[in-house]
Amino acid sequence: MGGRRQALFTLVLGAFVAVGPLTIDMYLPALPTITADLGTTSATIQLTLTGTLVGLALGQLVLGPLSDALGRRRPLLAGTALYVVASLLVLVAPGVGVLGVLRVLQGVGSAAGAVIAMAVVRDLLTGRAAATMLSRLFLVLGAAPVLAPTIGGEVLRFTSWRGIFLLLAVYGVLLLAVGAVVLRETLPVERRSSDGVRGTLRTYRGLLRDRVYVGLVLVAGLTMAGLFSYVSGSSFVFQREFGLDEQQFGLLFGAGAFWLIAATQLNPVALRRWSSAQILVAGIVAGTVAGAVLLVLATTGTGGLPGVVVPLWAVLFACGLALPNAPALALSRHGEAAGSAAALLGAVQFGVGASVAPLVGVLGNDAAAMGTVVVGALLVAIAVLITVVRPWQLTETEEQPSPAA
Repeated sequence: MGGRRQALFTLVLGAFVAVGPLTIDMYLPALPTITADLGTTSATIQLTLTGTLVGLALGQLVLGPLSDALGRRRPLLAGTALYVVASLLVLVAPGVGVLGVLRVLQGVGSAAGAVIAMAVVRDLLTGRAAATMLSRLFLVLGAAPVLAPTIGGEVLRFTSWRGIFLLLAVYGVLLLAVGAVVLRETLPVERRSSDGVRGTLRTYRGLLRDRVYVGLVLVAGLTMAGLFSYVSGSSFVFQREFGLDEQQFGLLFGAGAFWLIAATQLNPVALRRWSSAQILVAGIVAGTVAGAVLLVLATTGTGGLPGVVVPLWAVLFACGLALPNAPALALSRHGEAAGSAAALLGAVQFGVGASVAPLVGVLGNDAAAMGTVVVGALLVAIAVLITVVRPWQLTETEEQPSPAA
């Protein structure tokens, strides 16, 4: 693959990967406005975020194995087409119930880019080349949440919250056009799976019998739950509790995401000295401590906005250290079923995040509620690490997964 061709290929795959983060985060500045416009409660409107995460989870479980059987190109374009249709229907959604269903469909459609883009990389590249390509795609996953709320806040200057979904639909149409021209099929017919549904279920059943893999997947999901408690509650905390406008919220949210990205980029440097298991444990413990500080300061009203923002940034940085290492350790155990293992991992991450995120709304949608959920999720992650994963028992191979993993 030539230099220009590879650069274009990376750009297009990155654009597909960005669909998920953009869909989750771009409408966050508008959540209070949507709540008032649809005449519902903040806890109910947060369920539309939960719907997106549920769709992402289910979509990965289905589309990953489907792309192994049918090839990559058709499921990718079909999923993106579903995403476009769901985004356009949001423009006429009459109430929060319909909006929630459409957000689930958006999640399913955006899952195509998330899981199939990774599979395409595995089809074409191995070793250092694959690791380099994946690192660029993961950088997109980190950068998109930084830009999305800022873009959403700016869009709200000129149009209503429905205009955000029109912009997402236009983005999906552009992806369909570019993907149809640029992306070729990367999985030859002779390499496609013919085991069908039974084979897929058999693979998943085998993965679920691995105690350590299941524990690491749960730790990854609980870490994601702590992260999504921030995502689901931040717009209400910063706009209602502290009086920021939509544009100010977008900038502050982006500043917080910077610390998450910084930690993920520091992780390869830290791996030169410490193992993945050590960094994972340190990240989870540090995140729990930072969450406890957030809870105390928010409950007592100490420090105002800085008293909430600074420990939140510490939580995001700690999660950024933990998030790459739990999946790396889990996937290194199942190289023979990497696609299914990655799909199950992604499904659990978003599924656990979807189940925990609404708790912030139930508990009051304030900084104390956010701190409570963060601390609770990470304390359970510590318990799973100690009782199920037992990181001190991992072998040297599991502690030092290959770059491709």
